Formats: sequence, structure tokens, C-alpha cells
Amino acid sequence: MSFDKVNRINSVIDEPNSILTTIRLNLLAVAVGIIGGYGAVLFRWLIYVINNISFHQKLTIHFISPLHHHLGFLVVIPPIIGGFIVGLITYYFAPETKGHGVPEVMEAVFKKGGIIRPRVVIAKILASGVCLGTGGSAGREGPIVQIGSAFGSSLSQFLKLTAYERKVLIGCGATAGIAATFNAPIAGVIFSVELILLELKAKSFVPLVVSSVFATIISRMYFGSNASFLVPHYHFVSLYELIFYLFMGILAGFVGILESKMLYKFEDIFESLKIHPVMKPVIGGALLGVIGIFLPQVLGVGYETIGDLLNVNYGSPHLYLIVFLVILLFAKMVALSITLGSGGSGGVFAPSLFIGAVLGAVFGVVINMLFPYISAPYPAYSLVGMASVFSAASRATLTSIIMVFEMTRDYKIIIPLIFSCVIANIVSLLFYKETIYTEKLTRRGIKIPNGLKADLMECEYVREIMTKDVVVVREHETVEEVKIKIFETGHHGFPILDNHENLIGIVTGRDVLTCQNEKMTVCNIDKVCEKELIVTYPDETFEQAWEKMSKYNISHLPVVERRNPSKLVGIVTKTDLILHKPDID
Repeated sequence: MSFDKVNRINSVIDEPNSILTTIRLNLLAVAVGIIGGYGAVLFRWLIYVINNISFHQKLTIHFISPLHHHLGFLVVIPPIIGGFIVGLITYYFAPETKGHGVPEVMEAVFKKGGIIRPRVVIAKILASGVCLGTGGSAGREGPIVQIGSAFGSSLSQFLKLTAYERKVLIGCGATAGIAATFNAPIAGVIFSVELILLELKAKSFVPLVVSSVFATIISRMYFGSNASFLVPHYHFVSLYELIFYLFMGILAGFVGILESKMLYKFEDIFESLKIHPVMKPVIGGALLGVIGIFLPQVLGVGYETIGDLLNVNYGSPHLYLIVFLVILLFAKMVALSITLGSGGSGGVFAPSLFIGAVLGAVFGVVINMLFPYISAPYPAYSLVGMASVFSAASRATLTSIIMVFEMTRDYKIIIPLIFSCVIANIVSLLFYKETIYTEKLTRRGIKIPNGLKADLMECEYVREIMTKDVVVVREHETVEEVKIKIFETGHHGFPILDNHENLIGIVTGRDVLTCQNEKMTVCNIDKVCEKELIVTYPDETFEQAWEKMSKYNISHLPVVERRNPSKLVGIVTKTDLILHKPDID
């Protein structure tokens, strides 16, 4: 086989790393970013319209908080109607749109080759828009992540891209959704790195950034570039405060665990109810409405209440304030658990921020009452609590830190923010095996890796595992002789050499079986073997070899010299790679 022929064949195999493919992937990231940005804008407007009709009987896209409704006891009606509509959508059209969405995206990336049904885009927009607009106590981020990811997957399926490219575009969709929804372009990228792709490589990181940039531009065209929360600049009052933030982190860790456990406990309760699935969100809506009669703060996404907590609008510290905040804290956790546990559709990020802000407020009020001269105003603790609770619940600590920083633009509080988030993460890790995202998948028997890991497949080489003493077949041997050799050696693939020891092809057990079925067992093997060879080199990495096997559905790769590709130096099989790297997906 000529040197040029082998190089031509392998240039096709290495396509994922080619310049043209890189350009294509980044151009598609632009498209996903733009569509994701517009998707986030339209999704937010949909929530606003449904919210304003439900609680104020006004048709407008300018948001009016459900806190200011005048429905009285009739406030239970919108969540009931919303629950019924959501139940119909999730039961009859797309069951995967139930819940908070991110686990389904993670499952698609790690277990389904990046495949998400296109109908999820429409179903999730409608189900989550109705749920949140009618008072569902959940967040926007889970739905928009699933919506953006579904579009990225649908586009890649339409263009027949590789599994890896599908996964990258799913990450781009998630990034676009987060960046556009929260006006947080950096956090959008980090979110996908920490929770969706679990890798930090240039070939995936760059498309994420591209998608985030364009999604943020689209979002700012309609909502401006202001931070999500406008807050005073909080800072350290005393170094002694670090002790307070240590306990704040510990407390946030346990609250994050409690949030997760309560959510799935309510899910189990509703799952056990012997009623039609469509009626479960209706019951959940009724229960949520009853809570909303007394505490309207729990209805909807809840950003207005978070803004109040961050801007000292709850009065001076006193005991009644502590009691109210503690009740609000547990009411929000129950409201979130009812909404999603009963089959509603929404995210857990915004509720985690809400719970964290209330927790921080309670803690801050107590600290200000006990140590008024060495502590910051209690809203500073709300700010830190927001990030800390989400860090504990998701264990995406870097995302938590960057997200809250971008949403508030308050850098002076960054040191206690980092410290408390890390402590909360450690507490969660010690006392709770799963996260609020992975728990849902674990219950289905699906195991998702935790955290970023070094990709050892990129650090080890074919030469380290290839078989050097290769059992070969000569070109003059017959199919029957190769069949005998398979039984004698137990091997299922053999390189074929000519009389000059040059590699000319490869034969597998499948080829022999085909020849046997076609009564060709007396033919010389060089007449029926595969001569369009796919090969690897000793200095290629495990990942490069694995990509070749996956792309062309083969299990044997001859190893040849780069300078003389007809010179066989070994063979590597899929089994070799799996045995050396058992965590290969």
C-alpha cells in the first residue's frame, strides 16, 4: 500500500481535528448562539405574558410581579389551570420535559450520543412557560438549557454530524441559554464545562465561547446590559467576618442537601399516587396556590424577592423578621418540591438562589443582632448565601461563583463568596453522594461522572498497549485456512502481508463468515479482504485510535510506521483500549 493512499484514507478519519471541521463547528456554534439567544428572549416574554394574564388579567410583555396580584383566595386558580395544561403536554407529547431539564441533557450527552428529540424544543417552551407563568415555583435556567440543547442536537442530527460534534452543539445550546437568560456570558460557558460536557478542551471550549457571545448579544439587544440584580457594593467590615462566612458555608451545605432530598421525596410521594398522571400537576398546583395565598413570594421565579433581600428592603434586624424569613425559607423549598415533584416543568437554579438569599438573610440578621460592629449588612450574607446553596446542591462551585458575580457585578464580596461556596461544596460532598442533578439519573440506574477529570486518553499512546507480536495472514492463504487460524488463536482480525512483508489489507471473522455463506472458502484471502485500510500510528493517542474505531465501527487497527505505512509494527483492538481505560463511554 502506498504512503499517499494511507495518508489520504487517514485524513478522512482525522476529520474532527481538521481546519474545515473546526471552522464548521464554530459557525454552527454561531447559529446555535443566535437561536439560543432568541429562544431565551421569546421564552422570557412567554412567561411574562402568561404571568400577566394569570395574575393581573393584562396582555403585556412588561413583567408585573405576582406579588402584587389582587386575586385574594382566587390565586389558587392559575396554578391549577397551569398544572392541567402542563400535565397534558408532558404526558401526551414529551414526557422528558417534566422536571428541571438539566438531568435529561446530561443523559443525552453521556448515554444517548447527543440525541435529543426535536419536539422537546416546542414542548419544553410551552410546558415551562405555562408552569412558570401560572405561578410554578421553579426557575428559567433548566428549561432554557434543555431548549437550547435540544436545538443544538436537532441541528447536528439534521446535518448528520458525529456524536462528538452533537455533544459540543448540545453544550453550545446550554451555554447560549444560560448566557442569554442571566446576562452572564462567562457563567454560561463554565456551566456547560462543569455540568454538561465535563471537559476543558480547545475544540469544545471555543465553540462554547462563540455561542455564549452571540447569545449574550441577542439578549442585550432586548433587555440591556445591566446586571440581573442591582445591589450596593458590600465588602469585608472585619477580618473576623471570615469566621461568620465559614459557618454560613456549613449551613448552606446542609440546606443544599435538604433542598435536594426534599425535592426527590416529594417526587416519590406524587409518583406513588394512584391517579392519572395528568392530574398530578393539578394537585401540585392546588397545593402551591394555597401556599401562595399566605406567601405570594413563593410564586413564580422569585427574582423580585431576591432583589429585595439584596437591597435592605426588609427593615432593620429583629426577631419577627427572623421568624418570617425562616418560614419563607421552608415554604420556598416546599413550593419548589411540589412544583417539580408533581410533574411541573422548570429549573432549580433560581429557586436555589432564592433559598440561599433567604438563608443568608436569616444568618445575616442574627449576626447583625449579635455582632453589629464587626459584620456587614445582612444583605451581604444573602448575596453569599445565593451562590453557596447552589454550590452545595449542584457542586458546580465555579459556576456558582461566576454566575452570582456576573448577576450582581459586585467584586468586593468575592473573597467571602469563594470561601463560603467551597465550604458548602465540601459539606455537601461529605454528607450527600449525589447532586440535585445527578440524583434524578441515579434513580434511573444512570451513572454520570462527577467533576472534571484529566482525559488520560489524550496522554497515553498506542505504542504503550499495541500487540507487537502480531499473528498475520499471508496473501496466498485461503479463506478456509484463515477460518482455521481463527479457531486456533481466538483472534478475530488479522493483518494481511504480501511476499515482501508489506501490509496490504486486513481480514476479520465477519469477512470469513460472509465468504463461507457465499461458498468462497477456497478463494485466496487477498481477493476478499478489505484493502482500504484504516490504520493508526505508534505515536497517536488512545483518543485518536478510539475515534477511528467509533467513526467507522471497526474493532481492529493495524499499527504502522508513519514514514513507511506499509510497514506493520503492531495491532491494537477496541478491547485493548477498554481494558486499559475502563471508563471509556
